[in-house]
Parts: sequence; structure tokens; C-alpha cells
Amino acid sequence: MGPGVTCPWSSRLSGYQVRTWIEPVVASTQVAGSLYDAGLLLVVKESFASKAGGSSNYSANQSLGEHQEDQQQKAVSNFFIIYNLVAGLTPLLSAYGLGWLSDHYHRKISICAGMLGFLLSRVGLLLKVLLDWPVEVMYGAVALNGLCGGFSAYWSGVMALGSLGCSESRRSVRLILVDLVMGLAGFCGSMTSGHLFKQIVGHSAQGLLLTACSVGCAAFALFYSLFVLKVPESKPNKVHPTVDTVSGMMGTYRTLDPDQQDKQNVPGNPPTPGKGKPSQAVVVALLFVGAIIYDLAIVGAVDVMVLFVLKEPLHWNQVQLGYGMASGYIIFITSFLGVLVFSRYFRDTTMIIIGMVSFGSGALLLAFVKKTYMFYIARAIMLFALIPTTTIRSAMSKLIKDSSYGKIFVILQLCLALTGVVTSTIYNKIYQLTLDKFVGTCFVLSSFLSFLAIVPIGA
Repeated sequence: MGPGVTCPWSSRLSGYQVRTWIEPVVASTQVAGSLYDAGLLLVVKESFASKAGGSSNYSANQSLGEHQEDQQQKAVSNFFIIYNLVAGLTPLLSAYGLGWLSDHYHRKISICAGMLGFLLSRVGLLLKVLLDWPVEVMYGAVALNGLCGGFSAYWSGVMALGSLGCSESRRSVRLILVDLVMGLAGFCGSMTSGHLFKQIVGHSAQGLLLTACSVGCAAFALFYSLFVLKVPESKPNKVHPTVDTVSGMMGTYRTLDPDQQDKQNVPGNPPTPGKGKPSQAVVVALLFVGAIIYDLAIVGAVDVMVLFVLKEPLHWNQVQLGYGMASGYIIFITSFLGVLVFSRYFRDTTMIIIGMVSFGSGALLLAFVKKTYMFYIARAIMLFALIPTTTIRSAMSKLIKDSSYGKIFVILQLCLALTGVVTSTIYNKIYQLTLDKFVGTCFVLSSFLSFLAIVPIGA
């Protein structure tokens, strides 16, 4: 990495530098999140199975008739439609304000507020399991999470801190490193989730150990960010601004290739005649559009995937579900390695397109999965699927002032959250309508959107 960059493998680090690492917060938060996601899905499924007169034991559920199983799938899908609506819309009330406060007062505000919401929602699931409350109580728990900023406030704060402590030339690698830590933590959490869910047998207590572990990890992350985490010193962008045409933007247009501006200034490399440079606002707008379309593809496929693997032809149990969710976190590792290698030879736009093609191809294959091994092959094809979103954030950070990181990143995250709400609702309804016809319809649609997202990025 560049000189003076704070990174986990630097030698002779001071105690202060170690405390600027955001990775411990990301790791513990993601372990809590992966346990919570698996626990919520399994708890909701068991609750609706019990209401339908089925047994809470999974092996007994396998004997359900096809019609009853489809009705249970639709009930779970309808629950998550409302759940995702609440989770996506409530952050709109607070996330931007938290981002503004982070820019003007303290960078940790959005992170700490978001993690407080995480902790409250995890506690809600624990109380639901412990006291056998109705599953609808989780709507209130996720609403509290959203009012604290939710993932939008938390992740925009994480990206802002990661961008502050790194030089521009290596920012893509720095941010994908944070995603790598997130992926490794999620992998560990998902691998253990199925086993933890089965530890305590009995309907009212099933999942108690799993949810308690999730609460413990979330509490650790919150206390670490409050009392240990320090804000790193800013590494300013190497840009000479001219006219500040857009609030928060640097006045000089720079292409997504960090070296492109330098190449144009070298004698013997005159600018291409007749080819005007797009304005900075246009570049950022195209990045926004590309990120939103690609997020539509990702959110839709992931939302349907967890329902898809629970029914025929795969019909996974709790442990298999945990392993399947863990396979998704392998993508964090392969995407990190991809950025590490590709950033040496390709522009940011090329890396983004590679990631979009990777996910689109895997989603298309996923539509025709009939066996478990085919599912893992499809996931393996998605090995670079995480590159686009992270690289888009990195490209944006090169185009804006560091004092506007929190505001711009939270706007992007809110856009993704809002479109994710719409996508989740539409995809779940499409999944219900095509359940008896072609269950892979949603994955074909995600593949199309992934390839469509290439258009604004390559423009």
C-alpha cells in the first residue's frame, strides 16, 4: 500500500493506529448478522409450520404434502415482503441525518447508531424465541433497527472510515479488504448457525443458543466502536480543483482510471480530438445508476434463494442451509483476490464489468439447478460478484471531497435500500406466481439485470 496508509499488515504500528482499524467492528457485526439471518429464517419457518399444524421438527416437516409446503413457502415469502419493506423504508427517516452529523461532528456517529439498531433487533429475536412471542413482533424489532439508521447508516460510516485512512491509489484494495473481513466473519457465522439452532430441542427454545450468540456479538461490536475505535487521519485526494460545480464534488473531472489523468499530461500523449470529457456529475450519476441496477439483481436473487433451497428439488435442512449461506461468503474472499490482481492491470470500470458478468452468468445457471452440487457450481461462477459495488464506492471516493464521504455514501446506501425494498416485494410476488411453473424465473431476471447494469458503467 501507499506510504502512511493504515492497514492491518503494516509493521511497527502504534496502539493508536491499531485502534483505527474498522475490521474488528465489521467482523463481530457480521458474525452477529449471519447468525441472525439464519436464525430469523428458521424461526419464521418453524412458526408457520406450527400454525399449519405441522411439527416443529424438520424431519417431520419433510412429510408435508406438496400443497401444504407451497402454502408455507408463500406464508414465509409474505412475511419477508413486509419485513423487508419495514427494514428498507424506516432508515429513510434517520440515515441521511446521521450521515450529515458524521460529516460535521464525529465520524463514528452513524456507525454507533446503526449498531445500536442491530443490537435491538437481535434482542427482539432472542425475546421472541425465549418467550414464544408471535413472529410478527419482528416487524417492531426491525423498525427500531431502521430508526437507528439500519445498515444504510452503518455501512456508509464504515466505507467513510475506510476511505479516510487510505491513499487514493490503493482505495479499491482497502475497501475490498473490509469486505473480505466481512465475508470471512459471515462464513464462520453461517457455518455454525445450523448446528447452534439444533442445540436446544423444543419448539419454544429452539434457536435460543443461536440468537443469544448473535446478541453477544452485536453487543461486543457496539461497545468496541464506542470505547476503542478511533477515527483515522484523512488521506486527501490528489486532485487540483478548479470550479466546484456540484456540492461535495471536486471541480476537476477525473476518469475512473487513477492513472489516466497522469497519462494525458505526459508529452507525446495528446488528448483525443473531438472526444469531450463528461462532467463529473454525469460520471457520478452513471455510477449511481449502475450500482442501483446491479443491486436490484443481487437483492432479488438472494431474497428468493433462501426460499428456493428449502423446497423441492433441493429441500435443505438447517445444517445444509447454514452451509449454503456460508458458500455465499466465499465470494468475499474470491472478490478480494480478484481486486488484488485485477487492480494491477485493469481500470476500475473493467473490474466492475468482470464482476457483473460473473454474477449474471452464475444467476442464469442457478435458474436450472436441480441438485445440490449444481447449486455450488452456480455459486462458484459468481466468484467475482462483490467487485462491482465496492469498486463503484471506491471510484466515487476518488471523485468527491473527503468531507462529503458520509453524505454521498449514505445517499447511495439509501438509494440501494429503497430500490431493494421494491425489488424484494416484486421478486417475492414473482416467485409465488411462478412457484408451480418455472421456479427459476427470478434468477433469469437477475441475470438480465446484471448484464443490463454494464451499460451505464461502460458508457
